[in-house]
Amino acid sequence: MTVVITILSFLAVIAIVVLAHELGHFATAKAFGVRVDEFGIGYPPRIFGIKRGQTTYSLNWLPFGGFVKMAGEEDPKIKDSLASKSAAKRLIVMSSGAIMNALLPLLLFGLAFMIPHDTVVGTVVVNEVSPGSPAEIGGFEPGDVILSAGGEEVENTSDVSRYIQLNLGQEITFTVRHADQTEEDISVVPRWRPPQDEGAVGVLLATEDAEIVKESLPFWEAVPAGFSQSAETFVLLKNAVLLMIFGQESFEPIGPVGIAQVTGEFAQAGIGPLLQFTAFFSINLAILNLLPLPALDGGRIAFVLLEWIRRGKRVSPETEGKIHMVGFMLLIALLVAITLQDIVRIVSGGSPVP
Repeated sequence: MTVVITILSFLAVIAIVVLAHELGHFATAKAFGVRVDEFGIGYPPRIFGIKRGQTTYSLNWLPFGGFVKMAGEEDPKIKDSLASKSAAKRLIVMSSGAIMNALLPLLLFGLAFMIPHDTVVGTVVVNEVSPGSPAEIGGFEPGDVILSAGGEEVENTSDVSRYIQLNLGQEITFTVRHADQTEEDISVVPRWRPPQDEGAVGVLLATEDAEIVKESLPFWEAVPAGFSQSAETFVLLKNAVLLMIFGQESFEPIGPVGIAQVTGEFAQAGIGPLLQFTAFFSINLAILNLLPLPALDGGRIAFVLLEWIRRGKRVSPETEGKIHMVGFMLLIALLVAITLQDIVRIVSGGSPVP
């Protein structure tokens, strides 16, 4: 049953994220008069296809993505081709998939907040304070109760950790209650590169008297909360990349098999966590697709920008096509290598989720 849930939830997540991405390309291409030959979910071989007008709508066997096949993506000589349109229109068409993936989480996070979900609620207590850390310098003491962070009430250690990670390198203020019941506002600056095992602030926290409660937000609160969660997720991803650059976090890429494993774990936690994971995955896909790598949207955008820099002088369609083909082959090779790593991790009982 667990395997079935994992497979079905993985296919659902991929379908939602890919459909949003490809619809972005499809809608803008049609709006600008670009001929779309095929709109495909999954990669060939094809299961079936239905032709409506100039476009074939297909479902394919490999469920790891999708595609919008537009006429003449590199060749402006082809009638109604993408390459025959202005640079501005091509940039919009090429970036619209990533834009849709960036907007989709606004809906998904909002839905997740409206659906009743389990939340850990308790008292956040400081168990230890590292000597010389920002926490000790600011005035934290063992036994302190953290009441709020940045003016927002905290319900568990995850709330505090998230607030810290969102504000690395910036002064943040906590309201704490000391053992003598006095309350104090303490300002600290979380460190980008803390000593090993200390954390950005230098406190060891615990949630005491914890209980699991069902929470949900009404529509008028869930929508702005979804916007806020989406914005915070972009900041967290940016900070995670910087931490990897600083050597504070390790980088372990996961492929389709690893994504399926993680999807199954979130699916077992409930529909709310699964929606949040889908939103997070969509944001990751938006960022990944804008990287200036051949065969990705960002690689094609790079050629348009290069054309603009060269005052309209294009790279020849043959050269650009070859570069994208080589890039695609390298991406497939990388995907195979990552997938083998995922399989080894699963066989050894590991999980990408810490």
